[in-house]
Amino acid sequence: MCFCPHFCIRSCLQPISLLFIPPSNSTTTVTDQEMPLHHFIFSFLTLAFCPTSSVAAAASKEQTLNTQDAEFFNPKLPPRTLSSSKRFEGSSNLVDLRYHMGPVLSSSPINIYLIWYGRWSLSQKLLIKDFITSISPSATPSPSPSVSEWWKTVSLYTDQTGANVSRTLVVAREHSDARYSHGYHLTRLSVQQVIATAVKAAPFPVDHRNGIYLILTSHDVTVQDFCRAVCGFHYFTFPSMVGYTMPYAWIGNSGKQCPEVCAYPFAVPGYMGGGGPGALLPPNGDVGLDGMISVIAHELAELTTNPLVNAWYAGEDPTAPTEIGDLCEGLYGTGGGGGYIGQVIRDRKGRTYNMNGNKGRKFLVQWIWSPALKACAGPNALD
Repeated sequence: MCFCPHFCIRSCLQPISLLFIPPSNSTTTVTDQEMPLHHFIFSFLTLAFCPTSSVAAAASKEQTLNTQDAEFFNPKLPPRTLSSSKRFEGSSNLVDLRYHMGPVLSSSPINIYLIWYGRWSLSQKLLIKDFITSISPSATPSPSPSVSEWWKTVSLYTDQTGANVSRTLVVAREHSDARYSHGYHLTRLSVQQVIATAVKAAPFPVDHRNGIYLILTSHDVTVQDFCRAVCGFHYFTFPSMVGYTMPYAWIGNSGKQCPEVCAYPFAVPGYMGGGGPGALLPPNGDVGLDGMISVIAHELAELTTNPLVNAWYAGEDPTAPTEIGDLCEGLYGTGGGGGYIGQVIRDRKGRTYNMNGNKGRKFLVQWIWSPALKACAGPNALD
């Protein structure tokens, strides 16, 4: 339920993070690689993700496939010996993602209540809102692969009545808290106080049936465990804090604080040196915002399929669920796995993306777990 950086530890107050270990940069043959999360891998899923077959691609540092306006490429392809299966991207029959009888957000539309905490420019707000509005089907759909096609996988999840997660998300209302009403440092509990303030001051409605309260903190706001253990998280509000139980998510702008942690692969840790692929150019020219969008996507996918932490997740402990975004963290395209992001797209200016959005926008968004394929899936898949 957290989107975690590459050295996540189990220190979340409500959402419990996942522990990662860095992949080897050795060029020797690797026979056991687990699914990557944010360029790194689950340390506790060693047995769950051990592909034993071969990816049909050369182990070159870069492979390209030219198209008219862009090219498909993988910054660093995995060795041939990793897998011979057609689907290397985290597929496994051992993943026990189950439904626990709780609700999903099936009522349409899903209303997003945006809380801009701190100082945000108009261009930053427009970029994030353009991503959110790209999720819903449109009369003039974006070119494939698109954000709306990506959300189709989320909409495959159902509740006990058979109702699917809604395919329509709208920005219902916005609230700007440019005065930092709860200070420049937030705890997990004070994040809920920010929601309570917005409900009273905006005024935001109490929308516990269709609503998601999305708190976005600017680059100068620090949050408990941010950069150290999480890049974003979701949970539900406590009646004692807000007055009602409502699903919410928080995501921070890591651009100034830890881009190499929460905006990978647009920034890479210094310790990687020359042993791995270099930083990729963000599609919208803003490392912090472009990295943030993938975290927003991760949290929205999990929040709609597990809003009260009693619906879709793997594992037996609801305080430490492995959700549909967690299973595919760090995967962006075909051939991904073992620390490789997979086959993505690069435009003529070198900017990297894997999905198209509204108004000609382009985004790099992680894949999510498909209940139909039992594998990580995205609209830019080549197989």
